[in-house]
Order: sequence, then C-alpha cells, then structure tokens
Amino acid sequence: MRAVDSNVLVRLVARDDARHVAAAESFVSRGAWVSHLVLTEATWVLTSVYDLRAKELATTIDMILKHQDLTLQDADVVEAALAQFRKKPALSFSDCLILETARKAGHLPLGTLDRNFAKHEGVELIKADGGLADPPSRD
Repeated sequence: MRAVDSNVLVRLVARDDARHVAAAESFVSRGAWVSHLVLTEATWVLTSVYDLRAKELATTIDMILKHQDLTLQDADVVEAALAQFRKKPALSFSDCLILETARKAGHLPLGTLDRNFAKHEGVELIKADGGLADPPSRD
C-alpha cells in the first residue's frame, strides 16, 4: 500500500485548493496508509493554520478514521487517543496519541514535565531534579 504525507491529508480535509484536492483524492483512491507522524503533523497544521478548535478537530480525526480509502497506522490506538482527546480537549491530540501508543506498547508510566498531562491515567510527573513528583490528583 502507498502512503501519504501530511500535506496530502490536509488537502483532503481543508479542501482549499481544487487542483490539490483532486490530485490528493486521485492518489488515495486506490488506498493509502497514514502514519501517526503524518496524522500528528496534519492535526498541528489544521489547528495552527486553519484554526480548527478541539471539537472540529475531533470530528475531522473521526472522518479520517472512517475514510474508505485511508488506512491509519494502529487505528485502534488512534481511536483510543481520540476518545481521550474528546474527554479532555485541553490536552493536545498528539499528547493523547503519545499516551495511547505507549499504553499499547506496554510502556507505562509515560513520564512528563507537563503537570496538566500528568493528570491522565498512565502519565507520571517528573520533577525538575529528575525524581518523580507526588502522584497528581486524578480529578
């Protein structure tokens, strides 16, 4: 199966250049694979350049998951990350994807210096001196 990069994925979603949209659709019509890195980069572009808000981004990711011609790397991980993102949209989708990738691989806890991210189950706050902080409350 062929793969796509983030600008192809962005064209399929943003639909802001008819020529590029047609080319992207033609390329993926025989099936295309989307890596986590491409999905993450595309979500960054969609939020930073196209100003998609969390709810719109969640809908977009869901549409990509359901696209008949796209196959996502570890779609089950992307679905789990999307569920996490919908529960706590203050976190970035990429943080949710990092966590769910680590969870599937059996590599938890995931260490972070981000206090907000550390409130997620499976994430542990690392103190600046290298030790672990007291476990955060899970409100």
